[in-house]
Amino acid sequence: MFEEIKINPDRKHHYLNMGYWTDRTLLDCWEDSVKLYPDREYVVDDRGFRYTYRQVDEAASKVASFLLSQGITPRDVVSYQLPIWSEFVIITLACFKAGAVAHPIAMCYEKKDLIRSMNMTESRAYFGPTFFHKTDYETLILSAWQELPHLKTVVLLDQNKERTSNTITLKEILEQFEPLKNQLRYGLTGQDVAVILGTSGTTCGTKGVLLTHDNIRYSEEIFNRELGLTKDAIMFMPAPLNHATGFHHGIIAPMLLGAKLVLQQKYCCREAIDLMNLEKCTYSMGATPFIYDILRELETNGGALPFLKFYLCGGAPVPGYMVQKARSYGILLCEVYGSTESVPHVFVRPEEALVLNGTTSGRPLEGIEVRVVDENGNDVPKGSPGEEISRGPNVFVGYLKNREVTDESLDDDGWFYSGDICTMDEAGNLRIIGRKKDMIVRGGENLNSNEINDYLEGCPGIADHTVIGMSDERLGERICAFAVPLPGYESLKLYDVICFLKEKQVPKRFWPERLELIERIPHTGSGKVKKYILKEELIKRMKE
Repeated sequence: MFEEIKINPDRKHHYLNMGYWTDRTLLDCWEDSVKLYPDREYVVDDRGFRYTYRQVDEAASKVASFLLSQGITPRDVVSYQLPIWSEFVIITLACFKAGAVAHPIAMCYEKKDLIRSMNMTESRAYFGPTFFHKTDYETLILSAWQELPHLKTVVLLDQNKERTSNTITLKEILEQFEPLKNQLRYGLTGQDVAVILGTSGTTCGTKGVLLTHDNIRYSEEIFNRELGLTKDAIMFMPAPLNHATGFHHGIIAPMLLGAKLVLQQKYCCREAIDLMNLEKCTYSMGATPFIYDILRELETNGGALPFLKFYLCGGAPVPGYMVQKARSYGILLCEVYGSTESVPHVFVRPEEALVLNGTTSGRPLEGIEVRVVDENGNDVPKGSPGEEISRGPNVFVGYLKNREVTDESLDDDGWFYSGDICTMDEAGNLRIIGRKKDMIVRGGENLNSNEINDYLEGCPGIADHTVIGMSDERLGERICAFAVPLPGYESLKLYDVICFLKEKQVPKRFWPERLELIERIPHTGSGKVKKYILKEELIKRMKE
């Protein structure tokens, strides 16, 4: 299934020669840590579950035994749709032990999304909760199964609600199966695909990003090294584990060190502060809104985070005042930049955070090249805007079953074109100033404004319409819809639009959060919307 992965032969030779890529897999790295630190805690969650490296290894081995008993073979795909639970980590490692490719799925995926995603990956197994946060996942997967021809087995996690079917549970697997006696290697190397991550964009536009063991291992080894982390580090991860941030920096980075990971299943600010203090977390990473809320909570209701040394912040620019406010609580706030395809490969080093003070996303990691280019792929002068492109051992090897889109984003020389517009200074620091693609970054999630606009089609009272991002202090951006009202609908309200979208069963994350009525949507001669004019108009209206 992965015949179409795209790796430049010269780059492969270079990475192997430099030792960036190896024959080692993430399973090899895991086994090293288990051998060195068997009794150290690896993962803790806010439901009271605590696992040492040895305990996770034993549980993952039992799940791997089950997968092999179901006919799962090397390079088969295993999908799992789980909250931020410790079991997510166990199932990930079980995939590696079985030689399978891990495919974590967003909790927000509904039946249509689930079927599309799992058929694209040809998933052979699925793990999910019976119920979580108002959603019956047991009914969801069982109703979708008949449309999933490759799916062999379903496993339920029944902590929140007893199962209603005879489907096997994870609890039963851990009780009935023995750990693998002899760990097989299946002939896998670092260049084999380890995980398929969905881009964090829109549901129907989501692409399956293929990442190898080497991509992930190198990214996190160098990240750990440049941050100066050791086995004594304790990471608090509030982001979903199916995203690159949660998967790479939450699960893999601590594991490579023998360090500890602390999880919170549903982010709540005061509870997060208490949990970080209870577990003595030394660092964290997530979207800007997380740290925004934490700093506001500390300022409003008091408290401190005496053990937290720094917070890595991505998904939206970090303003200087936040850097200073964080410092007043003893926290160094460091912006990071990257994507699922080229996992945060630029960041502000903690020792530079106060000096740079929110003016940049930082410099590239060791071994990763970054350029700023014009529309012809030529480097632009320092300080001039252009598209950010990156190349290195961390860069993905293609989109699953989509060579055309792969070739559009990943050129033959290994450069990934991000679509983000930025400038680079003489020291190599990047400053992101916009997006070439029509995306709204809301709380770290990429939302396609064109797709949101399509959802508005047919809304009663609306003629022409378009969607733009509006600046927001907490989330980075929110969704704003501009609409030309039809005669008689001059008093159209946001509530009316939301009711229409709700009736169409449009997911809530695509609902506009502001509605602006306008006499005419400005267009270019070729019919494209002049969104910069609308952005200027919105700024003016928000000041009124």
